[in-house]
Amino acid sequence: MQLVGYEPSGRGAALLCSDGGSLERRYLEPGDTLSYSLEGRHCAGTIDWSGDEPEHVACDRPSTPYCEYHTSTWICARCTGTCLKDEMDCYEEHAVYVAAFAPDTFKVGVTKSRRLETRLREQGADRGAHIHTVSNGRIAREIEAEIAEWLVDRVRTPTKIRSLASSVDREAWEAVLAKFDVHERFAFDYGLGLESQPVPETIASGIVVGLKGRLLVLENGGTTYAVDMRDLVGYDVTEGTTSRDLQSSLGSFG
Repeated sequence: MQLVGYEPSGRGAALLCSDGGSLERRYLEPGDTLSYSLEGRHCAGTIDWSGDEPEHVACDRPSTPYCEYHTSTWICARCTGTCLKDEMDCYEEHAVYVAAFAPDTFKVGVTKSRRLETRLREQGADRGAHIHTVSNGRIAREIEAEIAEWLVDRVRTPTKIRSLASSVDREAWEAVLAKFDVHERFAFDYGLGLESQPVPETIASGIVVGLKGRLLVLENGGTTYAVDMRDLVGYDVTEGTTSRDLQSSLGSFG
């Protein structure tokens, strides 16, 4: 069986597994036990969502998580207001937002208005603020590009891992929001209850503590680990806990 994708905390939280074409969702709930040993890794192929049931199209090329034929780039992510498509098609209402990642990383972003709260959860944001509503994606990207001159528009995984056991700096958050006419605020609790930062690791075995965006938090052998689920994509897996040595936190020796 191969791990061929994932669904983050905004959409039900699952690992997507394939064994000969059929696609299976391995849902991730706190308290569940994962028992997968990671074997070789190769291209995860692609998923065909067009039918009544999604199907996985396998690929054995060695590039990971995807080879050159199965790497997809969302062209809209590079847009700053000048459409990069042959014909603009983003006429649905869009929201411009600011997301907070503890303690003090603040990101500007855009999404379709109907997906705002889901999008914030998918990214693992601790706080969110809806600051503009516009009629299409082009206008939203123009506004985003202007704000991105002083706020970041991308947050890397190591920064998100560092935020897992932290709280948002409220004073800094309010200082950022004071610059905008805020339409709506969001606060998220992912139920992790962590007292210390988890150890970054790539494993798929342990007890599920919870998820924050695409970060899967697992407890294994007395240590809590943070797993970027994108780093699992492409691995062939077998049933059974990992046998390789894992880095332990200092707390596990107490």
